[in-house]
Amino acid sequence: MIQDFIQKVRSIRELEEAEKLLFEIASKSPKIQEALEFAKKAHEGQFRKSGEPYVIHPILVAALTGYVTKDDTMVVSALLHDVVEDTPYTLEDIKERFGETVAHLVEGLTKIVEIRSEELIPSHSNEKLITSALSFRKMLLASIKDVRVLIVKLCDRLHNMLTLDALPQKKQKRIAEETLVVYAPIAHRLGIASVKNVLEDLSFYYIFPQEYKKIDEFIKAHKVEFQMKLNSFIDTVSKLLVKNGFKPGDFQIIGRIKHYYSIYLKMQRKGISIEEVLDLLAIRILVPEKLDCYKVLGVVHTNFKPLIMRFKDYIAVPKENGYQTIHTTVFDKTSIFEVQIRTFEMHKTAEYGVAAHWKYKMGDMGINLKWLENLQYQNDNIEEFFELARNDLYSEDINVFSPKGDVFTLPRGAVALDFAYAIHSDIGKRATGAYINKQKATLLSELKNGDIVRIETAQEPILRCSWIDAVKTSKAKEQMRLLCRQKYKEINSKTAINILATELRTEPKKVLEWIKKHNLEPNLHRIATELNYLKEIKNRYLSEYRKGMLSILTPKKKKIKLEPKEVEKFLIYTSHPVSSVEFSYCCHPKRGDEIVAFKEGNKAIVHHKMCQVAQQLIEEGKEMLFIEWKKDKVPRYKLLALLPDQKGALAQFLSYLSKQGVNLVSIELGTNKEQTNLCEMVIEAKGDMEKLRKKISQKVKVIEFFNTEDAYTK
Repeated sequence: MIQDFIQKVRSIRELEEAEKLLFEIASKSPKIQEALEFAKKAHEGQFRKSGEPYVIHPILVAALTGYVTKDDTMVVSALLHDVVEDTPYTLEDIKERFGETVAHLVEGLTKIVEIRSEELIPSHSNEKLITSALSFRKMLLASIKDVRVLIVKLCDRLHNMLTLDALPQKKQKRIAEETLVVYAPIAHRLGIASVKNVLEDLSFYYIFPQEYKKIDEFIKAHKVEFQMKLNSFIDTVSKLLVKNGFKPGDFQIIGRIKHYYSIYLKMQRKGISIEEVLDLLAIRILVPEKLDCYKVLGVVHTNFKPLIMRFKDYIAVPKENGYQTIHTTVFDKTSIFEVQIRTFEMHKTAEYGVAAHWKYKMGDMGINLKWLENLQYQNDNIEEFFELARNDLYSEDINVFSPKGDVFTLPRGAVALDFAYAIHSDIGKRATGAYINKQKATLLSELKNGDIVRIETAQEPILRCSWIDAVKTSKAKEQMRLLCRQKYKEINSKTAINILATELRTEPKKVLEWIKKHNLEPNLHRIATELNYLKEIKNRYLSEYRKGMLSILTPKKKKIKLEPKEVEKFLIYTSHPVSSVEFSYCCHPKRGDEIVAFKEGNKAIVHHKMCQVAQQLIEEGKEMLFIEWKKDKVPRYKLLALLPDQKGALAQFLSYLSKQGVNLVSIELGTNKEQTNLCEMVIEAKGDMEKLRKKISQKVKVIEFFNTEDAYTK
């Protein structure tokens, strides 16, 4: 059990003890011995914050790596992983002494370290997400060619987490947060469940100490009772298996109490206390062959009442990370047990994932590493990148099928449009509707495990910019954003010509000719959204106009100054008089939406930028104005959401809002006539629209979201 080994690692403080443990795990090969001596020499005189010789760290990282992988090359790389970063030795020195493969792995590990800032950003800072995202991006780039880099880095982070006590509290929390959002999800996708679980529990201890303490106290108080229940259930199942033809030595049953962080997540998801969590206990039944798994399942379901909704067969349909196990949950007397059934080989893969199989060809591993390549998003916005990556890395999976029987793994909560993009980007862009289990459904219908889905398509791509938050997968979000950005850029370019023509009192055709003549087309779209760039281009045009021969023959143009005019909830920058703003009734822009304004006399007529009527007017070259929403100090938003009608759900939700720093103004509850298990909730809150929407929608289903001072609703 990795937990027992980790306890050994945690207790070691002396160099001799560290070396002894390393050689209990790894072979005493000349290569490993040479790397050990080299590391000791390189790190001589260096000490950790705890006062121990620094070299103990790489030795114990190497021991952890050896435990997980049983591979000498990776053990050597682990021993040397800090040499280039922290000592005078170079990669060339490593390459010369230990070969190209080891040097390549050490280089990958060094690249990851290089991006770490000297001073960790405080846990409470808004910049922490950006730092984690940058760290995450660099990890992926460094490991894209060799996944072994990630495995050693995970063992490095695991040892850092085991020795976190020596650091100040703020750094402890900051490192734990990064571990939870970056490293544990990577361990999950690599299929290394043993490392993932330990990283999660260690992070949980530092991030939510009070919640950890409550669960720990409850488990310890009931430990004897739980162990007796587990022993009794294991004994009963063992006898039943023997009775049904299994030999005692052919199978193994392992009992366990679920790890703390998974218990905490279940409490959070269901809004319940630790006392209300039913399935704290689990057993794993290991057998020699795949067919034996189904025989065991038959024995279990014949003798214990199963909860059918909790049954999953990941042997027939494995997860992308190679995970294969049958999951079922059954009643035994007054207790509920989760039962996992797998072969011994499947158990090795489930516990150590790609680390147990990396040396085989990718096609033979049964482990899909394509996700690593897919995470190279074409995205400059680091928060967006991180959101996409986190969605892809760490979510519960469902398997859905095409009509031909092809399997697609999607995150829980995915909709039909996610499935369309999973088939192919082009299918997603042109999707018009779906059939789920032969029943017609909308593209935003949520999919369930085992659904058979068929997508209908149009000839041309369809813009769905308001649907980006409704899809779940990063591929769908990214492709939809790209399409919308492309369309906005096209609209902005045409709008820019009309705004310039309006302010310069000339024809759009002449402005476009001038733009082309000066090769300004690549940045043309900026004129519609960047005031300073609009002023720069306007002044440049006027300057050339005044210097040209045309100015001799015609009256000189007056100086055109774009004055800010505050009208209702808008700021309009123009040299024309504007006395009022009106909304067209063809579209309904809400505060924060992208908008355009057309000049009609002294009025500004506002449309949503994606409005078809507005686009027609833009094409016709109608007079336009530079407009933007006036920024309020702290905008207020109202949202209508559905909350589970369960004991403690509201208290749990309010606690979550408090932890997320949401500035709550008011909350009202009401009944839901259509779904009696849900209650309606109207929340009013202050803050940034996108951040509020993301934070709140993670916990409840948001039906409607709008600004309380939306100009259109007045």
